[in-house]
Amino acid sequence: MATGAGRGEAGLRRAVAVVALANLGFFGVEFAVALAIGSVALFADSVDFLEDAAVNGLILAGLGWGERARARLGMVLAAILLVPAAATLWTAWQKVAVPVAPAPLALSVTGLAALAVNLGCALLLARFRHHAGSLTRAAFLSARNDALANVAIIAAGLVTALLWRSAWPDLLVGLGIAALNADAAREVWTAARREHRAAA
Repeated sequence: MATGAGRGEAGLRRAVAVVALANLGFFGVEFAVALAIGSVALFADSVDFLEDAAVNGLILAGLGWGERARARLGMVLAAILLVPAAATLWTAWQKVAVPVAPAPLALSVTGLAALAVNLGCALLLARFRHHAGSLTRAAFLSARNDALANVAIIAAGLVTALLWRSAWPDLLVGLGIAALNADAAREVWTAARREHRAAA
């Protein structure tokens, strides 16, 4: 008969695999829309979906490792979390040069679909967020931050449609997503360093 820990490990593996596939699938959808309407916020969020798929794939691979190896992988994941932030800053810089407002309806609808995906992922991971230390913390924080970012994307679309026909709501949300990713990277790095010292 499987032990409680064994069932918990199997449940975590299933949850992480589902989250990785969901993120990879929606990356393609959101990236295509971002390019079509010229949205910095959707570009940032789509790159984040791709990064989340990679993070969860690495977590799945590292779940059976020892504490010190998992802590080192946590540090690598912290660095990976910075990639969407850097990509967003570059895209935002280019958008400032050509400040055309994205299509607000497509922006909000895509943000709403992304929110549904991320809330589902966050709910799947919430019960495991303290399991396997910084690895699952990285996955949970990423899904949680993405859900917050999606709410902001929806709001940017509404503001653009109803109040301010400008590129700036989209730009500001994109920069906010970059800041969320940078803060998540800091939290994961801190947790991984703490685990590495404890394992040593």
